[in-house]
Formats: sequence, structure tokens, C-alpha cells
Amino acid sequence: MSTALVIVDVQNDFCESGSLAVAGGAATAGRISQYVSTHPYDLIVATRDSHIDPGTHFSDSPDYVDTWPPHCRVGTPGQNLHPNMPLDRLDAVVDKGFYAACYSGFEGVDAWGRSLDELLRAHTVTAIDVVGIATDYCVKQTALDAARLGYDTRVLLDLTAAVDPGNLAAVTADLVRASVAPAQSE
Repeated sequence: MSTALVIVDVQNDFCESGSLAVAGGAATAGRISQYVSTHPYDLIVATRDSHIDPGTHFSDSPDYVDTWPPHCRVGTPGQNLHPNMPLDRLDAVVDKGFYAACYSGFEGVDAWGRSLDELLRAHTVTAIDVVGIATDYCVKQTALDAARLGYDTRVLLDLTAAVDPGNLAAVTADLVRASVAPAQSE
């Protein structure tokens, strides 16, 4: 039985000065890095939005619900994990969204084609802590899928950044209904 940390989409395009910046993204990356340096996990996996041609996910007139400005294009600096991230501690990186909108890390694969679920099960992971960007989108969807797949799941809210911080009460309620525990890192 192992515990994993899943770091969701802490990428340049989602941090300050990125094409789809979330307020506090860079600071969140720094807090995650500090946390990782003092908290051991059996497995640490980062997810990345990695778009080639995601269809209607990109829009010149985005609604910021279903459509978004272009972001995290494969091969651009915006796709890269933020430099404040603990890159030397990552065991794997899972990319999602090449040709469609994908919000959950469980929709992606690593460089060898393994899904996040396959990686976790290969390491006998039973519990997952989820952190990253954005609380109200990809963090939430990753945590909901983790719980649906039977993992004991927590979201460490102080290690996340939200697109709409005013919506966190509703996000937290959705997590609790799905048996995901909202928690703090300390």
C-alpha cells in the first residue's frame, strides 16, 4: 500500500504571464516544491495539459467555461512545468489533451503510453493527495476520477490555485459529495 502525490498542471501557461494565467500559480508551484522537500511520497506524478489540436477547446472568443484561449501547446515554453516545481522529485509526467479538452489527469498517458491509473496501480498506490492548478477545473476533475476509481483521495487546498476563488465553496462541496477529503498540507 502506497501513497502518491499527483501535481496537476503546474505549467508556465497557467502561471503569471502565461497565456491562461491563474492568479497565484507561481506561488503555488513554490509551495508545492517546499512541501515535497519535507513530505515523502511513494510516487510523485505531474500532469500536463499538452495540446496539439484540441478542436473547439481553443477559441478566439472564449467563454472560459468550455472554450479557452490557446494554451499549453506541445513544444512551446507554455507547456513546460513551471521552474518552481520540484522537477528532480518527479517519478513520472502524464500528458493529456492532445486532440480534445481533457481536465482529469486520468485522461492522459506518460511517454510510454501508460495511463495515470496504470502508473498508480503498478506502484500499489491506494491513497492520493492532489495539488496544483486549477482547483476548480483540472484539480477537481482529477480528484473526482481518483475517488471514482477507488483511491482514498484528498485535495490539499492550500497547495492549489483556482480560476475563480469565489467558487471554492461549491468545488469543496462537490469533492465532499464524491468522498474526496478537502484538506490542508499541514
